[in-house]
Amino acid sequence: MSQAHRFEGDLRWTGSVRQVDGRLVHERAFTIEFPGKAPIAGSSPSVFNGDDRFHNPETLMVSSLAACHHLTYLAVCERSGIAIAAYSDHAVGTLAIRDGKMRMVEVILRPQVRLADPAHIERATELHAKAHANCFMSNSVNFEVKVEPTVTA
Repeated sequence: MSQAHRFEGDLRWTGSVRQVDGRLVHERAFTIEFPGKAPIAGSSPSVFNGDDRFHNPETLMVSSLAACHHLTYLAVCERSGIAIAAYSDHAVGTLAIRDGKMRMVEVILRPQVRLADPAHIERATELHAKAHANCFMSNSVNFEVKVEPTVTA
């Protein structure tokens, strides 16, 4: 029997509509709310008439991939008995036209991992591939997600 997990939340438009030079302009502001969690204020990126001070679907996509890899990596390291002392990631997503449509075409994750024990550097580096193969989010997208880790102790 397969497992299924549901995640339900709401998006509410918080913007307004106005006339600018005789045309309608809709403010791109919205709030995402999932029960029991802090709301997320969002907009579109400024290039699409939004407000860059807020998260947008593109930053949420990139952060979802980075967070999923991170959490999966912690799990595979745990199972391998490898203690992580520090973890950070600099993730970059590229939105471009491909096949005639604007879409996310690539995300590159660059996790920086510091271990408690230098004897585990090689294995901890290899485990990024296992984490990537088992990451729910990267298994759910139709574009390449690259992982370029650095592991030190």
